[in-house]
Amino acid sequence: MKRKIDRLPHYVLNPCRSRAAAREVKVRLRRSSLHTVCESARCPNITECFSRPTAAFLIMGNRCSRACRFCAVTPGSPLPLDPAEPQAVASAAAELGLRHVVVTSVTRDDLADGGAAHFASVILALKSRLPAASIEVLTPDFRGDPDAVRTVMAAAPHVFNHNLETVSRLYPAVRPAADYLRSLAVLSRARELACEAGAGTVIKSGLMVGLGEDKDEVKAALNDLAAAGCAIVTIGQYLQPRRGRLPVARFWEPREYDELSAYGRALGLTVFAGPLVRSSYLADKIFDELAHRTNG
Repeated sequence: MKRKIDRLPHYVLNPCRSRAAAREVKVRLRRSSLHTVCESARCPNITECFSRPTAAFLIMGNRCSRACRFCAVTPGSPLPLDPAEPQAVASAAAELGLRHVVVTSVTRDDLADGGAAHFASVILALKSRLPAASIEVLTPDFRGDPDAVRTVMAAAPHVFNHNLETVSRLYPAVRPAADYLRSLAVLSRARELACEAGAGTVIKSGLMVGLGEDKDEVKAALNDLAAAGCAIVTIGQYLQPRRGRLPVARFWEPREYDELSAYGRALGLTVFAGPLVRSSYLADKIFDELAHRTNG
């Protein structure tokens, strides 16, 4: 039985306290009847990000057709898609003045295409309303359907992100409805389509640590992500989001993230790693850094 960890180390606490600005963003989002993964997943960086302001839009509702044991999003029967949502997201992004828009979703295994066409509609609406903005999508695995990946990639997002989340050994405990190799195949497919189209779409993924993995397993996952064609990988500390979810096995120390970053760089990856790093945290800065490095 895993030992319960009661106290958080100081390095996993976000000191940001700009709550007034964050409340303003929440009011704007509620006015548009939109969800964010920042709120639904109980992200520790929410106050900081909302006060910038920035937000990661959560489309297709806030109920997930899966029940991953690390995630705070409520599982259950999702509601029908809202055809007005793409324009609502674009309007909210414009009102917030976003220059890099992150869009993610719950998993929608109830839909034939997993929601791929809806993702594409949101991307196109954002491009129409905010032509100067970069667009990053964080998608589910679409049950491995290559046509669904093609549908999203045809809309040409600037960043295609699909999180591997954890190491292969822990998938049955952490993501019982997902598959490690299937997620890698989604990333590989996205990379192939980006190369075919010459669109320059950046392929990105993310990992959590603190679920019981060891360092060699994380390094093996980084090797797999590099082989799948990823350019960016985020790595952050898993924090139990609510009761009933997996407990934290251990807290990784800052120096260990530095070691993983160095290992990833040797593979040709841009690795953004740290205790509070999340997939969409500072996504605009990571994208800009990669673009500057590539063009420089």
